[in-house]
Order: sequence, then C-alpha cells, then structure tokens
Amino acid sequence: VQLVESGGRLVQAGDSLRLSCAASGLFFNSHHMGWFRQVPGNDREFVGAISGNGRDTLFADSVKGRFAISSDSAKNTVYLQMNSLQPDDTAVYYCAADRRSAVIYPLQSDSKEYDYWGQGTQVTVSA
Repeated sequence: VQLVESGGRLVQAGDSLRLSCAASGLFFNSHHMGWFRQVPGNDREFVGAISGNGRDTLFADSVKGRFAISSDSAKNTVYLQMNSLQPDDTAVYYCAADRRSAVIYPLQSDSKEYDYWGQGTQVTVSA
C-alpha cells in the first residue's frame, strides 16, 4: 500500500489550499481514509476522515466548518480542502488509511486505528 500526499506549500492567512492523497495497493472504496497533521514536538493531531463510500465525514473541532474532505474513487484519491487558513494550521499533513473493512468499522479519529501512512506534505501559513 502506498499513499502519496501533495499540494502543500506556503500560503497567507485567509487563503485556501487543497491537498491530495493518491492511494495505491488497496481497494479504495473499502477503507476509511484520514488526514492528520503534526508540528515538531507535538503528537500527531487528527484533522478529518472520510468513509470508504465517501458519504460520511468526521472533523476535529479546530477545523470544522473550514475544512472539507472528498474522495474520487476513479482516481483513488482523497482530497483535503482547507479554507480560511490560519498560522495555527501550519504543520506537516499526513494521509492515512484504515486497513479494516469500512463496512464493519466506523470512522476513527485515533491515529492508532490507521495502518498505512503517507510521507506527509508541509503546509505553512504566514500571518
């Protein structure tokens, strides 16, 4: 399984940015996908997740109303749309996949429930 994030860059406060996560080696529709972020010295923080069928999403309170997640099964890609970005959103953003069946298990916000991880993409928001 390989997850490859892209789209991270330097933006200004108030800008929007869309991250992509291209997945290979897993049947995309069968697995929940999550987005996490991490700054140096801190634990990895849950951002949001999308169900295998793309119908359900879950978000951290800190990004609710500003961020959205979508998926394109034809491209095996998950997107994280980030709006109204703030300096506190600066972090390395990671895509993750839950290897368990999305039909049986619910969306998770705990990083321990995710088995596959991308290499991360840096998002920097300047004030």
